[in-house]
Amino acid sequence: MKKIFLYILAGSLCFSACKKDDEVETYKEPDDIAVQNSYDDQAIMKFMGENYLDAQGNIKAFSTTDASDDNEKKLSDLPYEKLPSGTIYIMRDGAQPAVDQEKIIGQNDILTLMIRTTAYLAGSTDGNVSFISSLTITNTINGSALPMIDPMYYYVKKSIRVAATTGVAQQRSYYEVEGFREAIQKFKAFNNLPSGAPYNLQGVIIVPSRAAFARDPHFPYNTSYSLRNYSMVFNFQVYGTKPRPADEILD
Repeated sequence: MKKIFLYILAGSLCFSACKKDDEVETYKEPDDIAVQNSYDDQAIMKFMGENYLDAQGNIKAFSTTDASDDNEKKLSDLPYEKLPSGTIYIMRDGAQPAVDQEKIIGQNDILTLMIRTTAYLAGSTDGNVSFISSLTITNTINGSALPMIDPMYYYVKKSIRVAATTGVAQQRSYYEVEGFREAIQKFKAFNNLPSGAPYNLQGVIIVPSRAAFARDPHFPYNTSYSLRNYSMVFNFQVYGTKPRPADEILD
């Protein structure tokens, strides 16, 4: 009887190991980067069709069992703009600063952001293109609940580049997400809200991998995984902006 039990156990372990190996093979990088770009665009539109913004502007997935979100608008049904880079941004109606409270975001400004940043990998499974994995990059909304100042994917400090020991790490593109920088300047900042003020997220920026890091070397924002081929989604509110000192502006 013991031998039979051991045989069954060995067989089940073998099956589990084989199954795990099969599950690892969920993504194969396309040789042609144009194929990945197409995956990104298709997956982004699917994502926009499966998610909405809640009362505080958080991105939420539609529930298949709870009817309370049935009247919510899909992200794809909200007014949005698509930039030449493929980056999409959505300004949430009723969540932008009033004219007497707004500040223009300059190209080199220091930003204070309440933000959730997630990276998504688009792939094709049996011909079905979607985001197949995700990585959390930053989340001040569900984490510290305090805004962050100057994330490196927006603007890398000059001192960091100067201290870098390799040529690639001295480049802005190693840290900064081009599509995010481009789209964030379409928004207006609030006039320096207190850090403890309740958040009301202004909108969403969705950056395809070609406007993020694509297949280039990049700063390890998530130390366990590469962001190669990953698109990025930013859900945020700009609490404040101020000019950057001249000696800190990058060339």
